[in-house]
Amino acid sequence: MTDTSSLHGIVIVTAFEKKSEEISILAQAFAERYSISGYTVESEVDPDLLGGFVVYSGGYRYDYSVKGQLDRLLKQMKNPDQPISATGSLEDPSVDAQAIRESIKLVIDSFNEDPTALFEMGTKEPLRDKEDSDKRKKTPDTDSDEKALSFSDTVTVEEIGRVISVGDGIAFVEGIENCMLGETILFGPNSSGIAMNLEKDRVGIVLLGEVTEVVDKMMCRRTGKTVEIPVGKGLLGRVIDSMGNPIDGKGMVRTRHSRPIESPAPGILERCPVNTPLQTGITVIDALTPIGRGQRELIIGDRQTGKTAVALDTIINQRGKNVICVYVAIGQKLSTIVQTVHTLEKHNALSYTVVVAAGAAEQASMQYLAPYAGCTIAEYFMLEKNADVLIVYDDLTKHAQAYRALSLLLRRPPGREAYPGDVFYIHSRLLERAANLAPSCGGGSITALPIIETQGGDISAYIPTNVISITDGQIYLESELFFSGQRPAVNVGLSVSRVGGAAQIKAMKKLSGPLRINLAQAREMAAFAQFGSDLDESTQLQIKRGDILAEILKQPQFEPLSNPEQVIILYMATSGKLLFLDKEEVREYVFDYLRRIRVLHPNILREIENTGELDDKIKHQLDEYEIDHKEAFVTEHTRYLERE
Repeated sequence: MTDTSSLHGIVIVTAFEKKSEEISILAQAFAERYSISGYTVESEVDPDLLGGFVVYSGGYRYDYSVKGQLDRLLKQMKNPDQPISATGSLEDPSVDAQAIRESIKLVIDSFNEDPTALFEMGTKEPLRDKEDSDKRKKTPDTDSDEKALSFSDTVTVEEIGRVISVGDGIAFVEGIENCMLGETILFGPNSSGIAMNLEKDRVGIVLLGEVTEVVDKMMCRRTGKTVEIPVGKGLLGRVIDSMGNPIDGKGMVRTRHSRPIESPAPGILERCPVNTPLQTGITVIDALTPIGRGQRELIIGDRQTGKTAVALDTIINQRGKNVICVYVAIGQKLSTIVQTVHTLEKHNALSYTVVVAAGAAEQASMQYLAPYAGCTIAEYFMLEKNADVLIVYDDLTKHAQAYRALSLLLRRPPGREAYPGDVFYIHSRLLERAANLAPSCGGGSITALPIIETQGGDISAYIPTNVISITDGQIYLESELFFSGQRPAVNVGLSVSRVGGAAQIKAMKKLSGPLRINLAQAREMAAFAQFGSDLDESTQLQIKRGDILAEILKQPQFEPLSNPEQVIILYMATSGKLLFLDKEEVREYVFDYLRRIRVLHPNILREIENTGELDDKIKHQLDEYEIDHKEAFVTEHTRYLERE
């Protein structure tokens, strides 16, 4: 008795009903052609083939049909500059549209006369790699006079698989034994997937697109390529999904370039030190936790503490500074994403920004891909255009949760907080792609601002500690400060930048040096003052300085300040010129003075911008203008009090 489980399965699909004897003859010819000793035969009918037949055997699909030849002709017409070989690759330029037309006629004629003759044409084995392709190019065609086509021009060979089970956006497939990790697998015209689990007898695939189209026992095929998305200047001002498809209703994206979403990070020799500031326009950040071009600075805090507001302010402040921005929204409500886009458009920031959106209603697979897609777009501008790019990941907590969902559905073993063991790796390989390239490599940069949401201010949780260890510093936003009116609610004690003064101009570095110490001392004094009523004069002065600095560092949203303006504000606060004011009058006094400088003395701002220094001459001028402003302010307030 023969063990049928060890036999080689051959499935022959024809365009029209054929007799069993004809199917047996085809199967026998195919088995002899590929030296198959024991086999079983099944037959099916598919009128869509138009003519010819298709053979499924050993995890491969051998397409001798008219439909297969027409599909190859369609690909040739869509990509005339990139001829498609028989194996579906772009390596063999010898196949052209005319050859495919002749092969279609040959398939019809040969199948009508003798179907088994198709197996005997041309080379002995189908072309499956570049080495075989090169051999074929070097071999002269002895039948060129008769215009006989080779085997590879008549048949399309693809490695195919069959769906074992599907559910919750995950498909398990058998048969594609040579599949690569991260390879794109095609299920139909609107459905594809990414191979994420390579097991011994099956492949776990995360589905993209129309998930409902994928059903049990459905055929799928390899593409030999990882996921790619369109890149280029045509994306500026657009809102796209994780696959690069436009979702803003402005029509198709016009670009000819594409890049794989996974690529290695730049090496050590390709990088140079981070020493050029990337201005956020927010005084407390530019002074105490400066960000340099090529840096990775984490924005961390509880929900509703202004994390996204800080990121949007930074994007808006890049207007006119030749910085391309990419904003990646992960797991947010669609209404929130729409509001963000309208905010950028209102402040004329959308023209240099690309928005990659994977909303809360999207599949976990699309949320997982979103930050990699955004980073790929940023890399194009950095590597191809040598541009400086700012990318915001909002937020990586939801990205980790999406990856956890995919991993559990793929039956991967859970670890701490049910996250898989490689959850650190998915963020490290993403954030390491941010870099400041050396001039020899183009000199572009990617500055990353990942956002992490904490629960109850716990920055020692699993995902926050992971990302903190990857980044070059963090901006910690505290709920208590936010609800007390200190906005942006930056906790200067827990916030840090590991780049530090290297990404600041000299004037800012000199003024911000004692700022953190003064704030910390004032906060400590204020804490002690709660336990006693009698305070000496020096303690009261220290507390008042802290109150003045806290007021100075408050800043309305969407009102960024330039570097020279920040320098003037900090000079006023640290030189003791505001001690005569009440706490409630500080902001009004300082910003009125700043408006006076903008209108009457713009040359001071230009000089600070050009030199990066606050010399004695500029200080003397500022002091003189401040005396006049003080007199006008006191006079106006005296009249106001008299009227009261």
